[in-house]
Amino acid sequence: MMNYAFFAHLARLKLITRWSLMRNTQPENDAEHSLQVAMIAHGIAVLGRDRYDRAVDPEHVLAMAVYHDATEVMTGDLPTPVKYHSESLRGAYKHLESLSADRLLSLLPEGMRDTFAPYLKQAPGYERDIVKAADKISAYVKCLEEQRAGNREFDFAAENIRHTLDNIAYPEVQDFLRDFLPAFDMTLDELNHPTV
Repeated sequence: MMNYAFFAHLARLKLITRWSLMRNTQPENDAEHSLQVAMIAHGIAVLGRDRYDRAVDPEHVLAMAVYHDATEVMTGDLPTPVKYHSESLRGAYKHLESLSADRLLSLLPEGMRDTFAPYLKQAPGYERDIVKAADKISAYVKCLEEQRAGNREFDFAAENIRHTLDNIAYPEVQDFLRDFLPAFDMTLDELNHPTV
């Protein structure tokens, strides 16, 4: 009987701390981040399908988002200033991510590897673009939460991420930002007593 370690490794996403170079009022790990990205990406894909007639399967996008940072159980979460410092470093990190994806796939039964490969090695295209947008939105939400707690450490990141988000050309992403993002800056009382 074989003992496959794929899902045991993924369970360790909760041990990968994000934003490691910044002072955080509330720590965030890859597992909780991946869940938030998955919910946001799914919502954007639904908007794309229902409002803009995109030929997209929102549940496939959801699965892609769940696994979008899975390789970080092997690599850790490399801070953005390091990851994007130079083209050569960015290329080396992409290569490391690819090796990590291969290693994770090897921890599955051979008959399951083809099913999981598209989630761990995401091909360019609309679905990956939506996951990347959701990843940015999740990062922006983190910035808003930290700023709301009085942490100015996230001011620069918030400004840069918001600029990136505002320049995403997909209308469904802009719809999500307009229709759903403002609620992330509300208190619990405001969420429970909406003025809408």
